[in-house]
Amino acid sequence: MIVGEESREVERAKIAILRILDDHPGAIGSYIIARRLKDEYGIELSERAVRYHLRLLDERGLTQKVSGRDGRDITRKGIEELKNAMVADKVGFVIDRIELLSYLTTFDIDRRQGMLPINISVFPREKFKPALKAMSVAFKAEMCVSDLVAVVDEGGKLGDVLIPEGNTGLATVCSIIINGALLKKGIPMDSRFGGLLQMREREPWRFTELIEYAGSSLDPSEIMIASRMTSVRDIISSGNGKMLANFREVPVLSVPVVGEVMSKLGEAGIGGLTMMGEVGKPVCEVPVGLNKVGMVLTGGLNPVAAAVEAGISTTNIAMGGLIDYIELKSFWDL
Repeated sequence: MIVGEESREVERAKIAILRILDDHPGAIGSYIIARRLKDEYGIELSERAVRYHLRLLDERGLTQKVSGRDGRDITRKGIEELKNAMVADKVGFVIDRIELLSYLTTFDIDRRQGMLPINISVFPREKFKPALKAMSVAFKAEMCVSDLVAVVDEGGKLGDVLIPEGNTGLATVCSIIINGALLKKGIPMDSRFGGLLQMREREPWRFTELIEYAGSSLDPSEIMIASRMTSVRDIISSGNGKMLANFREVPVLSVPVVGEVMSKLGEAGIGGLTMMGEVGKPVCEVPVGLNKVGMVLTGGLNPVAAAVEAGISTTNIAMGGLIDYIELKSFWDL
């Protein structure tokens, strides 16, 4: 192995160890880390080798001894290092996250129970009421996947996210619920792009911006909200503007079942289908594969985009985890 390749493998092992420590609720030792490295990352290291890596991480302030002979936990500096991990390892993160949440979705469209995917938005506590007012116009115009939401105050948790002090967290239903519901029916959905859909006279016209999920390390909705690229409020007031949307494809033979699933989701208060095309024909100027049908799905964070357009700051975590359907309530009950 040449030196560059060896350094790459060491770096990969370091990041994998940090991820394992970050995922675990408490301190763990080299035995558990070695086992998880092999099972989850395909990295075979002996316990002795893991302890060597942990000593190096300790010296860099990325991990710390907590209990026993080699119990370790990740430090704040280690968490920051994870955020800045090798970009090559992050490419494709978005599509991987979509596929994972689709698989983990357990929502039963007939019994209306189970876990479904959510986006998470964190607002300064004093700004939450004005944010609700700003978002209400988007919910009223049904520019969302669902008007079902969950709210948690500081110290509480939504999905994988702990709400920090002085803030309020809002969970909105993510369009990946459609992927998950179709997957449970044996229908594969090809998630291709996230982007900005231009509306003209309240009708879908064309995508003006597209980010391919498979080649991105950042969620398109987060980028476009933070960059102030949406004009959701303009669509509501004039019928013209740009909103968050996602582009998917399904096999043509699955279309009847897709219709049934969407109908059942609708009965459960979940929608999100903006437009469905014809076999092999472009949808909103996006080409569609052979024997495929294109689908445009509404972005679940459009109401939050409306709040940001109104000057209210927020931190957004698209695809932030899962929530039990029974924990959701209507936005209008807030």
